[in-house]
Amino acid sequence: MTKNPESFINKEILKGGEFVVKDSDTTGTFIPEQLNEEQLMVRDMCVDFISSELDPLRDRIEKQEEGVAPSLLKKMGELGLLGSHMPAEYGGMEMDTNTNTLICDVLGPMGSFSTTYAAHTGIGMLPILYFGTETQKEKYLPGLISGELAASYCLTEPSSGSDALAAKTRADLTPDGKHYILNGQKMWISNAGFADIFIVFAQVDGDKFTGFIVEKETEGFTLGAEEDKLGIKGSSTRQVFFENAKIPAENLLGEIGKGHKIAFNVLNIGRFKLCVLSNGGAKASITTAVQYANERHQFKQPIANFGAIKYKLAQQAIGAFVIDSAQYRVSNFMQEKVKVLRAEGDDYSLAKLKAAEEYAIECAILKVAGSEVLDYIVDETLQIHGGMGFSEEGTAARAYRDSRIARIYEGTNEICRLLIVDMLLKRAMKGSLDIVGPAWAVQKELASMPGLDKPEGAYAEERKAIKNFKKAVLMVAGAAAKMQMDGQLNLKEEQEILTNISDMLIDTFLAESLLLRVEKMGEVKAKFDQEIYDAILKVFLMDAQTRINKNATEALVSFAEGDLLKTMLMGLKRFVKYPPSNVKVLRRKIANIMIEANEFPF
Repeated sequence: MTKNPESFINKEILKGGEFVVKDSDTTGTFIPEQLNEEQLMVRDMCVDFISSELDPLRDRIEKQEEGVAPSLLKKMGELGLLGSHMPAEYGGMEMDTNTNTLICDVLGPMGSFSTTYAAHTGIGMLPILYFGTETQKEKYLPGLISGELAASYCLTEPSSGSDALAAKTRADLTPDGKHYILNGQKMWISNAGFADIFIVFAQVDGDKFTGFIVEKETEGFTLGAEEDKLGIKGSSTRQVFFENAKIPAENLLGEIGKGHKIAFNVLNIGRFKLCVLSNGGAKASITTAVQYANERHQFKQPIANFGAIKYKLAQQAIGAFVIDSAQYRVSNFMQEKVKVLRAEGDDYSLAKLKAAEEYAIECAILKVAGSEVLDYIVDETLQIHGGMGFSEEGTAARAYRDSRIARIYEGTNEICRLLIVDMLLKRAMKGSLDIVGPAWAVQKELASMPGLDKPEGAYAEERKAIKNFKKAVLMVAGAAAKMQMDGQLNLKEEQEILTNISDMLIDTFLAESLLLRVEKMGEVKAKFDQEIYDAILKVFLMDAQTRINKNATEALVSFAEGDLLKTMLMGLKRFVKYPPSNVKVLRRKIANIMIEANEFPF
């Protein structure tokens, strides 16, 4: 399964962003409980790599001892872990998307080295795979896959962070047409201290944003000192300088003036992998929290016995379980899309590129949600440790510091939130996604009497709640878009409203992904009784409903008034009516399972 496409191709899989207007069932959903024997063997190999190769070196990694990170990359290359997502003709394993997601998931607890690994295999290698010439691929990919070469990615500059296209690094073609002369500066460059290959973005002739492949031995190429960072101290981060650096013309990457396509398309899969790595680390942090809560005694009993601690443990588990559900759902979206594109004649790299681009909205959702759940989890792990959490003696403080970068790189969470709504509206305007029809249907529903029908069947209340979440999104987003079309609102200047809508979309996608996983648990051999998974679902839906109500209300009062506002607020009450449960009891059930297992058990 991992190397060859399955014969069945699901052409009915949702398009990117379509989850807002179309319901899903469990048919096209992949959950981690479905991992097959071959995938479980890959998982075990990754677990063994961490325990046998990485764990003994953690302190040396943190001190950035020379040669340690490159040697670990080489060992990963020998195991095939650097090329699991690469074509076989260059030495890659060409594993399917779900298996690659599993690899990132299991490797998530690598700490600082996660950044080293992700920068190399993602933003370092993918630009060459997606946009390189055949000569460039043959020259660089085999060494990057084996770990003989290390990769880095140079986009950010002192004056251009989120606004990447404002870069000032300049590239000018020599009169003989054989070289480009690079001048400029890059900063926050991961792996810079030991990388051999750098993907660099510069303005050709000062105004054409373009990518280049730069080798470290290039004359005029120099590095700044290692940055003294808050976290991920074990990863190399330096400034990179170009002073009349001569780059062979054949090292131009992609087309002149089309560097934005490289930068933004690579970020799609980068955001997805960031979420998966973050959640892998989050689950390890939960285990640390549970074990300490069981070991630490106060008032003559383990602190795990106390309700306040059980609340924290349960919320940690719910967050990680929800992100797991969503990331494997999106993984399967991309895997099925790749199958369709391959069947239509696209090669491996083009199919991978298009699949990630198709689900750019979902990748941005995961990046925001995954990084923020990680922050919550490591924060509560530290809190459960009390004073010991504030000490560098254990792992809680390091995880707390390391996690903070996840909300910043691969596009800040603020930028990603704006992109989620922007990309959705652009797809609607292009006609690739029908949002207008469903949004208009919701508006008509607001003018009618509410139905009195009671949902029946397993998870009927949950399905209805998620349908209503979608209606709330469409009501708010549709009304805001209409006011913009009427000239009454300029959404580009209303980032607070866009953020409200984005957060509603995030909660809706996560809620549906969770429901699909919980429903599908009945079809597989589950580890625990179904009531435990039902408890996770009910608690999350109650919390999500509260957030959706808050965000919808804030958005509506920001741009509507009078009868329009009154009508929509009354409509909102219809859409946030999921029946309440005794969440205290449900959380304790979840926490008790964790405490008994002495780990994150889901």
